[in-house]
Amino acid sequence: MKFPRKEKDRIQELIDTIDACSLTELEGIPLFPELEDNVTFLKHLFSDCSDFVIREFKQKNSVHAIAIFVDGLIDTKEVNQALKALMILEDGDDSIEVIEEDLLPVSQIAKVDDYKKLLQAVLSGDTGILVDGNTEALTLGIRGAEKRSVNEPEGEAVIRGPREGFIENIRTNTSMLRRKLKTPRLKMKSIVVGRESNTNVVVAFLEGITDPQLVEEVSSRIAKIDIDAVLESGYIEELIQDSMYSPFPQVKYSERPDTVAGALLEGRVAIFVDGTPMVLLAPATFWMMMQANEDYYERFQMSTLVRWLRYLFVFISLLTPGVYVAITTFHQQMIPTTLLLSIAAARESIPFPAIVEALLMEIAFEALREAGIRLPKTVGQAVSILGALVVGQAAVQAGIVSAPMVIVVSITGIASFTIPHFNAAIALRMLRFPIMIAASILGIYGILVVLLIIIGHMANLRSFGVPYLSPLAPLSVGDLKDVLIRSPWAELQKRPSFMGIQNARRMDAGFAGGIERDKGQEGVQGNKHSNEEGSS
Repeated sequence: MKFPRKEKDRIQELIDTIDACSLTELEGIPLFPELEDNVTFLKHLFSDCSDFVIREFKQKNSVHAIAIFVDGLIDTKEVNQALKALMILEDGDDSIEVIEEDLLPVSQIAKVDDYKKLLQAVLSGDTGILVDGNTEALTLGIRGAEKRSVNEPEGEAVIRGPREGFIENIRTNTSMLRRKLKTPRLKMKSIVVGRESNTNVVVAFLEGITDPQLVEEVSSRIAKIDIDAVLESGYIEELIQDSMYSPFPQVKYSERPDTVAGALLEGRVAIFVDGTPMVLLAPATFWMMMQANEDYYERFQMSTLVRWLRYLFVFISLLTPGVYVAITTFHQQMIPTTLLLSIAAARESIPFPAIVEALLMEIAFEALREAGIRLPKTVGQAVSILGALVVGQAAVQAGIVSAPMVIVVSITGIASFTIPHFNAAIALRMLRFPIMIAASILGIYGILVVLLIIIGHMANLRSFGVPYLSPLAPLSVGDLKDVLIRSPWAELQKRPSFMGIQNARRMDAGFAGGIERDKGQEGVQGNKHSNEEGSS
């Protein structure tokens, strides 16, 4: 909105109208031609803000100007160099165009003409330059805030593969992805979310591969978010997912640049959020949660065996306590006689039914695991291990739980650790409890009923329009090469077809098996010998 500049008291009128405002309320409010008015308005907006600096200075031609920045977010040395260049302006060189084009030794400069754009840049770490008599200002991209060094991500450790992980600075993260994908087809759309936090969000995708409708859907969902602050990518994840009440994660997150690059090459979209090392990947499927980035760095035989092991332990983690409760309560005939006698002897002095015993142990195990995560690293692991041993042994000796139940809970806990992604493991840990309760009421039939409900829910679930069980349901035979097994790279010539991508082929069709057909080094040596014989 435009304000006529006729009366001197208009600034005070504007200050009274806009009190303790957010940046959204400043949209469309232009910069004032007189520098004194801008200083008055900025001092009102940032009263009691000790970190917001308004540096007034005079140019050589006696034109007044100010530099505004947030202390701690800028590179002080670079700001001093910029101010030094501005202070030697000659007469007639006080226009914003001249300053931008001829004087400032800064690589990133942008012109802004309203307060929202100016303060959005300054509060993100840029430096603003306002010159008396100009209705436009300059923002200088000379940020220099302290940031964490690039280290190996603890939650996604690998034996083979890159050791770098994202940090909390969004520009560092996007540059790490750019180093993986050195192509102009890697596009990054910027969005600002949060009325008070004004968090920078970047939507990254590969043009020509990713479905444009998917990019538009992701961008529109993020743009519609109306919340006071976004402090971590978990805010975005929960606000853009298809099903709010589903226990299954519909957006994957990762702090590894190679994982994000691999997802983009499959036609997915990455969402970077400033202030967190976790990058969101959408759409996500259940099978994607069972895969680790290291699957693609080891030989395909090993990767396939490890995947089978994960799927086996998913069922063990989900069903073992419920199956134990069902068998010991309703279906004792399924247990061999010797084992049945052993279990009966162990449970002889236990005062609780199997379901109460299972719930007590599962809750205690979850509490110990949570305590181990929250405690400092130096004592966290010791508390988890010693706590489990001491509590388990003491509970067995006191006759509160039986030894077989301790074994069952331990196996279940170990099995849940084999799931690569924490949010998927949490979903299975939560679903373990309704399965146990159903097993205590209906036995094996109760477990089957709950399993059918879970599978039906997963079959009905969508992640940005992609079925959650793709490519198994609905069936896409060609995409199964990278689901239940991990085929050799020479066989993975096409990207997943269920993603609706634009360019399906990722490898030359003639490459597959080419080295094997040429018999490798043997074929080279054979050709050499035949050429020598022909010449002789």
